[in-house]
Amino acid sequence: MNTLTIEVAQAKAQSVSVTDSELIAQLTDGRTVSVPLAWYPRLLHATPEERRRWELLGQGEGIHWPDLDEDIAVTHLLAGVPSGESQRPLKKWLDARKRQAL
Repeated sequence: MNTLTIEVAQAKAQSVSVTDSELIAQLTDGRTVSVPLAWYPRLLHATPEERRRWELLGQGEGIHWPDLDEDIAVTHLLAGVPSGESQRPLKKWLDARKRQAL
């Protein structure tokens, strides 16, 4: 009996952009993935400059925004998984941002 073996490569990001309404990731395999920015409240509340300051994690398996302490796995973008951050830590983060702005 023959068994077909398929190797699945992990999706990896090569570039990222964030608009006022979407997070868009260009993947190394040619796909483009976009998700609603509302899925990631820290990005939603970020300044355009903070949104532009991202870096790839690993070989592109994830995306990190150092100014926002936000990490998003590419597999979560593909699977449609929004931020799992609960309201309490998000409120604490937003309050800290407000205090810094004063």
